[in-house]
Amino acid sequence: MYISPSPAMSAPDSNQRKACWGTRDELWKCLDYNQDNAASCEKFQKEFEASCPAQWVKYFTKRRDFLKYKEKMQTEGFEPAAGPKS
Repeated sequence: MYISPSPAMSAPDSNQRKACWGTRDELWKCLDYNQDNAASCEKFQKEFEASCPAQWVKYFTKRRDFLKYKEKMQTEGFEPAAGPKS
C-alpha cells in the first residue's frame, strides 16, 4: 500500500526556501545586534519558525551555535582541560 506524503512533508519550493533563509538571516542579525538576547528577537524568531520547516529550524539553530563556537575558538583559542592528576 502506497501512502503519499502529507503536504507538510513536501520539500519547500524555491520561493519558500528564499523566504525561510531571509527570515533566518533577519533573526541572526537581530541576535548578533542584541548579543544573543532571544527576548529582543522574539518577533524574528516567530517569523523564522513560521517560514521554515521545523527540521530546518532545528538545523539552522544548531548551525548558528556551531558557527558561534567555531568563531570563539578561532578568536580566543582553545585551552585543553588539565585532566586528572596522578
